[in-house]
Amino acid sequence: MKPTLWQRLSAEAAGTFMVTVVAIGVDILYFTGHQVEDVSRWLARGFVAAAAIFAFSAISGAHLNPAVTFGFALRGVFPWSRAGAYAVAQFAGAFGATGLAYLLYGPLLKFGASHPGPGFGAGVAATCECVLTAMTMLVILATAREEAVVGKDAALAIGFSIAACGFCAGAISGASMNPARTVPPQLLSGQVSLVWIYVIGPLAGAAIGVGAHWLTFGGPKRAERKAARGSENG
Repeated sequence: MKPTLWQRLSAEAAGTFMVTVVAIGVDILYFTGHQVEDVSRWLARGFVAAAAIFAFSAISGAHLNPAVTFGFALRGVFPWSRAGAYAVAQFAGAFGATGLAYLLYGPLLKFGASHPGPGFGAGVAATCECVLTAMTMLVILATAREEAVVGKDAALAIGFSIAACGFCAGAISGASMNPARTVPPQLLSGQVSLVWIYVIGPLAGAAIGVGAHWLTFGGPKRAERKAARGSENG
């Protein structure tokens, strides 16, 4: 049966909770010296993203990221009228994850919020977020075009992409690429001045990724609509 809107929103909230609580947790352990190596840090993010996409793609499309929802809507394969509800659900899941992290780690939560690395300014970090999100959005859209890798099978490529972005540029910006994953812990830990980096950067990057995909592959295909909307095909 076709999922209801509430089921889709619940899937987005649950999936975003998963990716956020893991990202916050591994960052806190990494920055406080609890034997989490750089490789493990980024693989954990890629693995949980792949797992969440595999689990929820058939229900909601498993965007799990307001920037991805924005990109799908800009591409014309997801309705703008539903994009706002998806973003609210994603932030709800992320705030829930942040609240849990605060209960577990207290003031150490500040280490779980993405921030520019030592020696890198806000502008450089925002540019990095833009470029990384553009690459990830391009991977998401490119795999969505192929009938053989729609939804669950695309999870592997997307998880690899997220991990690779962390390996190559995590030291610059924290490789968030996801406003929902980053803004809640920033707000709850008082790092309000950094919020714009992790909102403008990913949204701009998603738009660039959509443009690059259009130049490379042309107009939308049915498979993209199926990937963006989950079980709904229309």
